Amino acid sequence: MLVLLVVAAAHENFGREWRRIQAEGRTEEGRIPVQLRQIVNPGLRASDRCVSCHVTMGPGEQSVTGSKLLVAHKPVVHDPSEFGCTVCHGGQSQATDKDDAHGDVEFWPEPMLPAEYSYAGCGTCHSALGVPEREQLRGAQLTFERLDCLACHRVDGRGGTIRPSGGGMEGPDLSAVGLAGYDHDWFAKHLDKARKEISGPWKTSFGPASEAEREQLAVYLNTRVGTSQLIEAKSVFFSNGCLGCHKVSGVGGDEGLDLSRAGEKDPGQMDFSAVPGRPTVSNWVQEHFRSPLAVVAASQMPALRETERNIGLLTMYVLSLRRRDLPASYAPNDRVRAVRLQEREFATDGATIFGAFCAGCHGPDGMGRRSPGMAAFPSIANPDFQQLVSNDFLRETIRRGRPGRRMPSWAEISGGLRPAEIDAVVGYLRTLSGVPEKIETGPARWVIAASALGQRLYASSCAGCHGAKGEGGEGPALNNQVLLGSATDTYLVETISNGRRGTAMSEFASPSVAHPAYAGNEIEAIVAFLRTWGKEKR
Repeated sequence: MLVLLVVAAAHENFGREWRRIQAEGRTEEGRIPVQLRQIVNPGLRASDRCVSCHVTMGPGEQSVTGSKLLVAHKPVVHDPSEFGCTVCHGGQSQATDKDDAHGDVEFWPEPMLPAEYSYAGCGTCHSALGVPEREQLRGAQLTFERLDCLACHRVDGRGGTIRPSGGGMEGPDLSAVGLAGYDHDWFAKHLDKARKEISGPWKTSFGPASEAEREQLAVYLNTRVGTSQLIEAKSVFFSNGCLGCHKVSGVGGDEGLDLSRAGEKDPGQMDFSAVPGRPTVSNWVQEHFRSPLAVVAASQMPALRETERNIGLLTMYVLSLRRRDLPASYAPNDRVRAVRLQEREFATDGATIFGAFCAGCHGPDGMGRRSPGMAAFPSIANPDFQQLVSNDFLRETIRRGRPGRRMPSWAEISGGLRPAEIDAVVGYLRTLSGVPEKIETGPARWVIAASALGQRLYASSCAGCHGAKGEGGEGPALNNQVLLGSATDTYLVETISNGRRGTAMSEFASPSVAHPAYAGNEIEAIVAFLRTWGKEKR
């Protein structure tokens, strides 16, 4: 017993790694005292001892030098010496051994975030608002750089320096201006000052900008929240149609799992049998994006057609979905606005909403998508379709969906779309197709034909794709009350007659190897038969 006590005392006082690290620490006055250090924040109900090794992260210790672990935290929005480390980075706050503190032990449910995904920790508290899809975000960044705003302003460590030619100056750092806020009348004031100056950077680096360019600059400034990588990751997420199946913070579809706290997965409860490499949450998420069916049996999620870089960004976003319960005094404005005021985390233009909700099924170009084991998703930006439907038809389709199919009623489900957002999607679809709205002046229902003949023709030529009872298959379900209530007879006749280019739907007004040409009265008979499935009988 005495030997055990002596060994334990020696290990505690001389063998601990944090003691060896602190012994290397120096200040101008000499060595630092070797002692257990910790940060306690009663307001956050958090305390951690990471600063026993990472001494310079603690309050008043930023001047300490020594080993590579004794390097001060790079500038961030929050002071690490107040908030501690595990609030953002994860890990086990009370531990003092490396593996325990990082959570790299079998029992710990909250391991530390990998270094390459460290910005995911911002999602623990923050919910960045109004993030656009990736093309718009990239365009905003390019506009900021093209207009030479970096001549005077620093963003994420770039810009804001005097140039050898004499241009540029030290203007305000804009890295977190989206959080701190800014004067939205800045352009008029900048322009007025530039006109009054005779020379200098105001003359060489600042000039007029069009209204479209100013809108892009507003997008860029609003998304500068001190974590540009996470904003880019969120933008990629909003470009892949993920909200079409998954909810985040109560917004999205019901087909898939709720992802609001997906970043809090316990690795001890996960199956890593199909995941190469270390059994970590980040590796599982990456592999799931690459091949969902291989990682989760019977998964309905299609494999993403993304680059490895974008898969990495998507992984970062998923890991950011942590949602820590915060005291009111620490709840950031963006989180309050998202949770309590129901402000959108995505931009509400048509391109972003389509990318976030629709692109997963209908493709980023709206031309449809096929996934193994599932029925083909319709090509809703197809010009042949767009020239036959009104905006009201499109609105009603989005609003009420397709009962019995995977298309939800976006205006009626919890977490769906608002009327203005549905209008924005309709407008964007018109942009994708390049076809303006066609207004029908005639009656919606005008076909008078023998439905019995139509039933025979449907069975021989249509049932193979649309199902014997119109339940759908390779083609859309036609025995659908929303479709039959919204579609005019002209729409149905023209679709059957002319088909859809780029799809399996052929034109039945012309002969093919699969079917003869149908006369006008025969096509109208098929329409009359389809109408027998509708609630409104004639």
